[in-house]
Amino acid sequence: MTDYQAQCEARLLEGQWDQAQQAALAWSRHPATGTEKDPRPHFALNVIHLFRGEFAEAWSTHANCLEESEDIAQVKEWIEGIVARQPEQANAHLVMGLFLAQSGQSEQSIAAYKNAIKLAPQSAHPHYFLAQIHERANHLEMAIKEYREAVRLDPSHAPARTNLGVAYQEQGRLEMAIPQYREVIKLKPHDATVHVNLACALAEQGKFEPALQSYKEALRLNPKDAAVHFSLGDFYEARGRLDQARKEYDAALVADPNFGPAHSAIGWFELGKQHLQAAYDAFNRALKSDDQDPRAYHGLGEYYWYKGKRESAMDNFAKAIKYYKDPEKKSAILNQLFQEGQMAD
Repeated sequence: MTDYQAQCEARLLEGQWDQAQQAALAWSRHPATGTEKDPRPHFALNVIHLFRGEFAEAWSTHANCLEESEDIAQVKEWIEGIVARQPEQANAHLVMGLFLAQSGQSEQSIAAYKNAIKLAPQSAHPHYFLAQIHERANHLEMAIKEYREAVRLDPSHAPARTNLGVAYQEQGRLEMAIPQYREVIKLKPHDATVHVNLACALAEQGKFEPALQSYKEALRLNPKDAAVHFSLGDFYEARGRLDQARKEYDAALVADPNFGPAHSAIGWFELGKQHLQAAYDAFNRALKSDDQDPRAYHGLGEYYWYKGKRESAMDNFAKAIKYYKDPEKKSAILNQLFQEGQMAD
């Protein structure tokens, strides 16, 4: 074992993230003799980013440690060794849980997180990560329970508060979601995404002017964020302010020319104007960005229907039904096809 590896392991178990990061970076630059690539220090960096709530950075390290089967096996052996040597260390079990959750073994991670909770009952981290597993499994009440516990143990845990707000919003409990978003804004006032979350919840609550102000604050903080422009465009479109909506969708594509949802939205604008070729092109650009975009498939279904190409239309409607998560949108397509005397496969 190299000194860097030993230092990294010790700092991880102690929860000293800055020192663990320094050791992991040094370890990644100086792998053991005879090895060209070692996924273990990259997984250590992944874990550190997750603990800090740096999710983009965590994802960027994922490819270096948890995509190849050989890398997964090496990381697994390393983490199992740590747990065997340090079975009373809560962070050993927590790191094991993170490994299992990210390597396709979400259900098995639950036991590891529960072990961490037993060993460190005052830590918010295992509750937060356990909540994510419940949320993935669509056990929303169980997820809410764990997010609430994480927030109780650490009121400054912004990711837990954010996810708790989102979970409440999914249940339609806006009066519970909005206070969580406001608390996150106090913790992270310069995070544009938090202002968008608040704006969406306020809009659902019918408080349109405060929602608009939150969207504008998000754009002030990050004027080149395609997702924020798109969300504001969607807000305007729902209010019938179509010119302003189109302006924001165009702005989203200026910020990110490959932002698929904006291409889909523009496709529907063009379809409504009977600009069929422009709509077709926009929907296909959307699918280049996301080949599971239901709105794009739905739009292509409409395009082919207008063109009298029933077989192609039905194929795209079927894909839209497959990928739409909203049951009302699925039902709308099925009802349309029923009225036309057609049914999707």
